[in-house]
Amino acid sequence: MSKTEVILTENVVGLGAESDKVEVAAGFARNYLLPLGKAIPANVGNERYLAALQAKRDEREAAELSTMDALKESLSHLLLVIKMKAGEEGKMFGSVTAGMIADELKMQFDVDLDRKKINLPQAIRELGDHDVGLKLHTDIEGVLKVKVESENPLPVSGEHEKGNESPRGISGATS
Repeated sequence: MSKTEVILTENVVGLGAESDKVEVAAGFARNYLLPLGKAIPANVGNERYLAALQAKRDEREAAELSTMDALKESLSHLLLVIKMKAGEEGKMFGSVTAGMIADELKMQFDVDLDRKKINLPQAIRELGDHDVGLKLHTDIEGVLKVKVESENPLPVSGEHEKGNESPRGISGATS
C-alpha cells in the first residue's frame, strides 16, 4: 500500500490539526482529503504555504488561549441558579445535565459555552450547591458554581404542620 505526504489545511479528527504534515494512504488523500480541500500535497511549493498556515494557527491558538483564560476567570465568580421541579421532600423530578447548564449560561449570562466543555460525569440529581468542572482548553480547567433550587417553595419542617391548624373559637360563625 503506497503512502503519500500531505499538509492538512484544517483539523481532521484522528489524523491531525491544521498545518500538520502527515503521511496517509494514497487513496485516502486522493479520494477524500484533497477533493474536499482538507489537505494539499506536501511539495516544495507548498512548504511556504505550510509556514503561513502554521503562523495563522499559532495566532489563532494564542487568541483562543487568552479568551478561554478570561472566560475561566469570569465564570469562577458566577453563581448559576437552575430551577427544577421537586416534590415536597425536596426530591427532584429529573436531573440537571451539561446541556441544561450550557443553556442556562446562555440565558442568564449570555455566555456561549459548548456543552462538551462542561465536565459533568453524572447528571446532578439533588437540590443544593454543586461545583461543576469545566475543560475550556487543553491547558485551562475551571470550576462553575451551580445552585439547583426547587421551582415550588419547599415547606420548612415544623411550619407545615402549624399552617394546617386553625385556632379554636374562630370558625367563621358569629357568637
